[in-house]
Amino acid sequence: MTHYGMAIDLSRCIGCHTCAIACKMANNLPKNVLFNRVRTVGGDGMDTASGEYGANTMSFLPMQCQHCENPACLDVCPTGATAKDEETGIVSVDSELCIGCESCIKACPYEGVRTLIKSPEYYLDVVVGEYDAPPHKGGTVEKCTFCKNLIDRGDVPACMQLCPGRARYWGDLDDPESDVSKAIEGRETMFLNEEAGTKPSVYYLQ
Repeated sequence: MTHYGMAIDLSRCIGCHTCAIACKMANNLPKNVLFNRVRTVGGDGMDTASGEYGANTMSFLPMQCQHCENPACLDVCPTGATAKDEETGIVSVDSELCIGCESCIKACPYEGVRTLIKSPEYYLDVVVGEYDAPPHKGGTVEKCTFCKNLIDRGDVPACMQLCPGRARYWGDLDDPESDVSKAIEGRETMFLNEEAGTKPSVYYLQ
């Protein structure tokens, strides 16, 4: 068995949003849909500094599905569309079973990581991204898949491939020799909304 996870080094993230765009392109995401978002910490809006004039600071928080060990979205799904793969730890949504009730969105303690696709519209008239990217079906909820189609081919998630700051690490959390395990070792880490008890598989390095 494998427990896939990711570590994001907040000291290396420069807020360039490359991870969000790489994900959007690789997955051929519709308009106004992002699986990855980079939030600006403390500011009044995206890429807005916080603090007083002369002592401003700016830091960033990449957000995506946390692929929790104890996902809050799982038990509330009335159709079983949301499922956790016990072999990999990846949490997924089956578009054939999803009825778009949004129960999972309301239960998830990580705001904005799930999106209801009402009627998918695209910027281009041609399909972009990976040839095996999942299709997008109106009336269903979607989210980050950890790019399961890529990792099944031995690759890494799209958000990691173009990160100029090399702020992301990926691999098997149960393997001490994996990149993600080595990145976490000896570092101060945090989880988002840890008090929710969901046990995220995304670590944030301080």
